Amino acid sequence: MTFDQIQYFIAIAECNTYFDAAEELNISQSALSKQIIKLEKELGVALLDRSKNPVIATEAGEVVLERARETLRAYDNIRESVAELK
Repeated sequence: MTFDQIQYFIAIAECNTYFDAAEELNISQSALSKQIIKLEKELGVALLDRSKNPVIATEAGEVVLERARETLRAYDNIRESVAELK
């Protein structure tokens, strides 16, 4: 699992479409899709219900989403703390 994958997953969950998330992240939809598929394979669960329009997080996806947001907040806190020391 990478920070990029975490950010990508959060973007899709918040935008509810791959198109909008890809636009927001300034990457292609196919690159976004590939990273989410890799993340799902690593975790062994589907994170998104693609049969719905808009795309929604699965039950497992909701759990991952909550933890992913916590992880990014912690990462941002680390960066801010280090920046203050410069």
